[in-house]
Amino acid sequence: MRDLLAVPPARRTAIERLARELRAGRSIVLSTHINSDGDGCGSETGLARMLAQRGMAVTIVNPTPWPEMFRFLLGDDVRMVEVSDGGADVMRKADVVIVLDIADLRRLGRLADVVRALTVPKLVIDHHVPSDDPPSEEILSDTTACATGELVYDVGLVLGFDITPAIANSLYVALVTDTGGFRFSNTSPRCHAVAAQLLAEGVEPEEMYQRIYASMPVGRLTLLRDALATLEVDPVYGLTWISVPAGATEKHNVRPEDLEGIAEHARSVAGTRMAIFFRDLGHNRVKISFRTTRGVDANDFAHQFGGGGHVKASGAMVEGSLDDVRKRVIAAARVYLEPVTPK
Repeated sequence: MRDLLAVPPARRTAIERLARELRAGRSIVLSTHINSDGDGCGSETGLARMLAQRGMAVTIVNPTPWPEMFRFLLGDDVRMVEVSDGGADVMRKADVVIVLDIADLRRLGRLADVVRALTVPKLVIDHHVPSDDPPSEEILSDTTACATGELVYDVGLVLGFDITPAIANSLYVALVTDTGGFRFSNTSPRCHAVAAQLLAEGVEPEEMYQRIYASMPVGRLTLLRDALATLEVDPVYGLTWISVPAGATEKHNVRPEDLEGIAEHARSVAGTRMAIFFRDLGHNRVKISFRTTRGVDANDFAHQFGGGGHVKASGAMVEGSLDDVRKRVIAAARVYLEPVTPK
């Protein structure tokens, strides 16, 4: 266990370099990608509590509203300001900005230009494949980390922060959600070792399961029912896809985060090499999630559409109608994938 928890030398060096900007009395703003997930939210709240231990004033400012399912991570001791309530101005006044779980500045949505214009130190903690437009050159990045939360845990180890029960809960949420409940291929021995340490610090796994996976609104299930009715399968290429039309979240009275995991249902079809989830956002924009298996590189394929992410899980935002975007992407996927059975 102790060997597994040893922080890799390159990570330690990057953490020590970033730590030069983390001083008592400084105002720190943390941010993550649009439609933040468990890794983004868990990493932010975990790091916020760590930095507060050393007398830093920390505020979370995200480009999109905080997901309701992860609101329990905020507590009363973490300050979060929505963009609609002046979050961008708070970011502009910060001494340091730390961007988590993002390799591409564009993933900051409407805060991207704000961050780009900042002259204060900008730091990045992330585990995605590097992009051609990173938020900063001061980066703690390692694609072998199971989640950004693992890297935040390493920040705690190297800099000697106290891993309190609240911090442990946040980082456990980051790990468990980004590994699909420790089922995905990014689940490493070290990931399990870190999770074990978080359990030792007070995480109750059943409570986390109830909060994350067993408290869904009924609308999420009815939306899933309608989404699964659109499932299409091309066994020649090992390709499956699901589509959700504009207005679906309003129809079922759910939030955007309730769409998380739908792509996994398409990937679960036997023989699938690439699963694609199309979500029509309206206003001629379609959000796409790619999930792959069997050595297919989702990140590489997503680059064709200005997206990216992980080897087996990536995304993109494409302009056009749902029908047009779907036709283009499916056609490109068939070119990208070699047939697995004779036509």
